[in-house]
Amino acid sequence: MNKKLNWCFKLKDGLKVVEPNGRLSKSYLEQAKSSLLRAEKDFEDKDLLWTTVKIYYAEYYALYSFLQKIVVKCENHTCSILTVTVLLGKDKTKIINVHKEKRIDAQYYMKVDQESKVEAMLQEAKLFVAEFDEFVSNLTESEINSYREEVS
Repeated sequence: MNKKLNWCFKLKDGLKVVEPNGRLSKSYLEQAKSSLLRAEKDFEDKDLLWTTVKIYYAEYYALYSFLQKIVVKCENHTCSILTVTVLLGKDKTKIINVHKEKRIDAQYYMKVDQESKVEAMLQEAKLFVAEFDEFVSNLTESEINSYREEVS
């Protein structure tokens, strides 16, 4: 077991290696794309708070589709993001970590960025989701097994 992830396995809703379910990974990717479309609609409606929230969730669903693909379940966002960071590197999770903080600020403190910054976040989210979609869709069985072994 990876030492950085040890505490995540100890949490009630933390990391678990589960039985394969290919349908779930695809469902999360579809939800990511759907959330992006809703974020775009909210942005067009000048609802920057909900745009910010939906941007984060679009990214999270895309990231979580990877975990589902390697048959890892986790209901703790911090642990999910940490797991992907451990497996794929900080570059793959840099944007979602920034957007997670923006979502928290928007949802809990009513602090929303300027329209131009939210628009930039939306563009970053589109790229994030597209990159995870391509990555997850092209994972080989050997790569899946390797990532799963690295987690457990």
